[in-house]
Amino acid sequence: MKTVCLYFEIHQNIHLKRYRFFDIGTDHYYYDDYENERSITETAEKSYVPALEALIEMAKKDPGYFKCAISLSGCAIEQLENHAPQVIELLGELNDTGCVEFLAEPYSHGFASLKDPEGFKLEVDRLCKKVKTLFGQQPKVLRNSCLIYDDEIGEMVAAMGFKGMLAEGAKHVLGWKSPHFVYNCCRAPKLKLLLRDYSLSEDISFRFNDSSWSEHPLFADKYANWIAGLPEEEQVINIFMELCALGIFQPLSSNILDFMKALPEQFKQRDIAFATPSEICAKVKSAGDLVVEYPTSWVDEERDLSPWLGNAMQQEACNKLYSIAERVRISRNKRLQQDFDYLQASNNLRFMSTKPNSYGGYRGIYDSPFDAFTNYMNILGDFITRVNNLFPDLENEELNSLLTTIKNQADELERKDKELEKLQAMLGQLEQADSAAPAPAPKPATAAKKPAAAAKKPAAKKPAEKKAAPAKKAAPAKKPAAKKADK
Repeated sequence: MKTVCLYFEIHQNIHLKRYRFFDIGTDHYYYDDYENERSITETAEKSYVPALEALIEMAKKDPGYFKCAISLSGCAIEQLENHAPQVIELLGELNDTGCVEFLAEPYSHGFASLKDPEGFKLEVDRLCKKVKTLFGQQPKVLRNSCLIYDDEIGEMVAAMGFKGMLAEGAKHVLGWKSPHFVYNCCRAPKLKLLLRDYSLSEDISFRFNDSSWSEHPLFADKYANWIAGLPEEEQVINIFMELCALGIFQPLSSNILDFMKALPEQFKQRDIAFATPSEICAKVKSAGDLVVEYPTSWVDEERDLSPWLGNAMQQEACNKLYSIAERVRISRNKRLQQDFDYLQASNNLRFMSTKPNSYGGYRGIYDSPFDAFTNYMNILGDFITRVNNLFPDLENEELNSLLTTIKNQADELERKDKELEKLQAMLGQLEQADSAAPAPAPKPATAAKKPAAAAKKPAAKKPAEKKAAPAKKAAPAKKPAAKKADK
């Protein structure tokens, strides 16, 4: 039986305001509140709300059959909580149907997995705690920002305890292989990899309403036939897209939601099932190692990092930002941490891209990539100054030495915690063994009920009395000697 894994991403751009060179040192607020509120409200109205209502309807119509997965960035959650709380409520309602699995991802939707491994772990942990608080789920599968993946990232994610990870089924990585199998990280075989079928995914998210497309118009039965017609051995089809594809990329007037609602029935007729990522990771065996030496993503034809790190401006901005990541962490300043989250968001670097985008580019308030770079670096200049002012008497080398000491101490504490957990587990086992030991006690109790058996016990003392008798006979032996003396 073929299985479809349907996944949606929810991330919201954080729009920065116009920030001049002369604002550095005087203005520490970097955001365009009007644009942020306008964009999230519009996206919620045109996409998130109707799309989630459609998914809830699909889940209730086919309980136990229709399933999907969703992940949200921390930035998106904060924007939704502030400006579109109805979306959070709908996600909770979808969660109540039991059809959805929430995945983990970096809180900031940034590039910590490439530049700041320690920060990446902390960000994922923060997002998991937020998901647990909102929806009561503990994520078991991770989806990295922009679906970025390579062997090193996979090894890191496996060490964090995740069972699976989503990745792009890029041609230059797969070669002759198909994305319709489950693979595993070559450095950590226990980490399952679910590869996106970008062709089937983008047929919905990008080409559905394109009248110049040879397959236009696309109907649910045709789409289901494509999946059913795949080779019999290709059993797992991963369809991943942004949730805003339903309503923004493909407007509601295109009947995209009617298409989605018709899919479950068409799939059911062709014996095609739905499953969540964790279900697939648990049930489907890996077809083998997948070697990904260089990072892949789900954007543009190259499926690499070039949309965000393809030119010198983007690389300079990214390196400059992550050069102070450790300082932001040890500062424990909530305002700095929030600014750091928002400045990491991937769209900030995407606005600086000089390459033509496959599906058109959106630059926000900027006239050009150079304009975006200038504005971002002005903000970054102020932000770095604020961070460095917290450590006024420390040179970089001295601070780095202190940071190394702190990290080593944290690692040592972590090892001690693990040893303590093992000792506590051993103690618990011993306590269970002790509590189980009195179980045979009822046997003596039943024996005590037999007075005859108990009465025979004193008879066991007789041999001891017989042994003592010779000692008593030795005493009279002296008496005859005394009588001889009398005579």
